[in-house]
Amino acid sequence: MSKRLKDNISSAYIEAANKLKPKNARRRIVAYVESYDDVFFWRSVLSPLETESLYFEVMLPSRSQHLERGKKAALMSLVNGKTGRDMIACVDADYDYLKQGYNSSSRDVLGNPYVFHTYVYAIENFLCYAPSLHNVCVAATLNDHETFDFEGYLRDYSLAIFPLFVWNIWCAKYLTNNTFTMADFLRVVETGHFNPATASASIAKVRRKVGSTVAQLQRQHPDARESWQALKNELKQLGVSADNTYLFIQGHHLFDKIVEPMVRRICSTLI
Repeated sequence: MSKRLKDNISSAYIEAANKLKPKNARRRIVAYVESYDDVFFWRSVLSPLETESLYFEVMLPSRSQHLERGKKAALMSLVNGKTGRDMIACVDADYDYLKQGYNSSSRDVLGNPYVFHTYVYAIENFLCYAPSLHNVCVAATLNDHETFDFEGYLRDYSLAIFPLFVWNIWCAKYLTNNTFTMADFLRVVETGHFNPATASASIAKVRRKVGSTVAQLQRQHPDARESWQALKNELKQLGVSADNTYLFIQGHHLFDKIVEPMVRRICSTLI
């Protein structure tokens, strides 16, 4: 066990600190997040839950600039008997929500009542929410002329990638040696350079790549039909539909490779 105090702070420690305050003082609940980028998001989520008797303080588990990327670092330092009513962890779901406890990471996230998680892949996916993108362009350009259908484009993109997305989750859940990784999936669903004039052709290209890869996976796993269909139905019950799949793919890929270039190009046109 580490001898440094900051490495041994737990919910019980914070609860004890709260008891040292005056009786009418608000109870402090520490909410640990993965990165500095997450602080504002979780602050906006938790603020409406504050009352006259309690408040949240959102922070990183360490002030170090060299934290391991991803929620696993936060969970490693917090979940093992440390979280509780006075200390919680707030993380991106990644695929753990969709895996529904099929591996230890998913069980850690879903099985701990003091670990709060997104339902979409990550907070970056919320930044890419299609109905908000026109307003982003208006804020950046002060031009309210609608020149591109963001909602239609991301809906068509989702419809194109959905069958392969189900396969990606299926492989992650059921294959010990995963032969179709997240990186493989992202390479297939890459749209390439965005041009509003050729947006439909770009989606059609993705659809062809997806169809080819799905056919290959079906040949490799001929006995997967029933489990694939069952997983598809389960994902729909969890909120994943064919037309909103973009919200559940890797957030950084969606933001960096698809949405940000698209918004920049449309803003350039509006300017």
